[in-house]
Amino acid sequence: MSAGRLQRVRDRVRSFPDFPVPGVLFRDISPLLKDPAAFRTLIDLLEDHLRASFPQIDVIAGERLDSRGFLIGPPLAQRLGIGFVLIRKKGKLPGPTETVSYALEYGKAELEIQSDAVEPGQKVVIVDDLLATGGTMCAACELMKRLKAEVLECLVIIELKLLKGSEKLKSIPFYSLLQYD
Repeated sequence: MSAGRLQRVRDRVRSFPDFPVPGVLFRDISPLLKDPAAFRTLIDLLEDHLRASFPQIDVIAGERLDSRGFLIGPPLAQRLGIGFVLIRKKGKLPGPTETVSYALEYGKAELEIQSDAVEPGQKVVIVDDLLATGGTMCAACELMKRLKAEVLECLVIIELKLLKGSEKLKSIPFYSLLQYD
């Protein structure tokens, strides 16, 4: 991975102090999404990483519409010539679904996936824009486990190291393109 390409992506992430609440430094990827060359570089870097790491990936799974995992997953899946499946908040997907509850700092939430989204034994990479405390990513992994898919890796653009979310993933491989304290 070239340092110049990675820096091009990092330069398009901006910080907003005290958002959404005082004391939080929000990492905003909106400028990255707005810049076609930087976004293409981001997808290039993620594609290069996955091709170098895994000989076979069957599906990319993206988390939640209110997150930006959906903005990264489909172009990455398209590049790899594989499918993309949705993981959403409870009540947003039609048909039979599998649901998992998980803890948030301020309560509980639920994620779901359509019951036929992946086949048993399929090799899946779960993508999201950011890993903070790790609760949502762990819930997504649990959904894949229930559907008997194999999670090859959890992949994010940004990891907030101080929150130690990757530790919750335990034995599941994890990769972050950018890390911040």
